[in-house]
Amino acid sequence: MKLYRLLTGGDDSAFCHKVSLAIAKGWTLHGSPTMTFDTTTGKTVCAQAVVKKVKGKDYSPDMKLGEQ
Repeated sequence: MKLYRLLTGGDDSAFCHKVSLAIAKGWTLHGSPTMTFDTTTGKTVCAQAVVKKVKGKDYSPDMKLGEQ
């Protein structure tokens, strides 16, 4: 089964670390990152989709994807 996550965060090193940690845990990048500007907060928001194949698991909406 293939799992999907969308990682989001501010345009800072914490977001880069979040993506790097996902890659270290076996997730792979899916598509290009995206950025948008939040006019309410005055900050740039980033997003990166990641996917991961896992064996022997049935999907459940209760899954904690960050722990996979």
